[in-house]
Amino acid sequence: MTPLTPDEIPLMREACVLAADTLAYLGKNLRAGQSTEELDRLAYEYIMDHQAVPAPLNYKGFPKSICTSVNDCICHGVPSSEVLKEGDVINIDVTCLKDGFFGDTSRTFFIGEVSDRAKALTQCAWDSMMKGIEAIRPLGHVGDIGFAISKYAGRRGFYPVRNIGGHGIGKVFHEEPFVPSFGKKGKGEVLQPWACITVEPMINETSAPIREFDIPNSEIKYYHTSDKSLSAQFEHTVLISDEAYEILTLPSTEE
Repeated sequence: MTPLTPDEIPLMREACVLAADTLAYLGKNLRAGQSTEELDRLAYEYIMDHQAVPAPLNYKGFPKSICTSVNDCICHGVPSSEVLKEGDVINIDVTCLKDGFFGDTSRTFFIGEVSDRAKALTQCAWDSMMKGIEAIRPLGHVGDIGFAISKYAGRRGFYPVRNIGGHGIGKVFHEEPFVPSFGKKGKGEVLQPWACITVEPMINETSAPIREFDIPNSEIKYYHTSDKSLSAQFEHTVLISDEAYEILTLPSTEE
């Protein structure tokens, strides 16, 4: 976890706002009958047009500019010829590299009308993320975040993924600490003022084990629920301040 200097924080904000704007742009252009590969193309063009680079592209061999995780895919889904259909849920994960800083955000979207269960799961994923963010305090612990997430999701009958989670971020895409979606208050790495982390709980519909899959020629893996049940996720990049926190991945008013 590397604290940012006063000169670096505005650059980090710019990268994060661009990531949020990209995600908002993709959401506006999302429709049934569209391939996830088309979404990847739209993201690539938008990010490059804004003088930045899609960070996932070629990162540890990942072949695309964004991650698109549909229905039972938990995370790191690779855009492809897969066509979205009415009733699908899709998490789109965007990271922009701009002026040496990484902004990382994701959101779960609905394709047309979805089931009540999908709506409840997705709302729980959003609320769980916000509960985790609200637990952030300077010199607090990552366990505070994980405890808040797990407690909230569990009370609503859903299941946070335990072995995948958030991370430190800034001038490095992924760095320590691991930010879990479970934990104990007062435990885990200390949250340093003026450092950034991502809070990104992945919430599953059932407690079924998850399955890991290789991406050809890449160190990155992607994950599915083993019983084909749904998964939903949201993610914000958060700056830990000297008093509380600031969510950086909020879209600009122009979007």
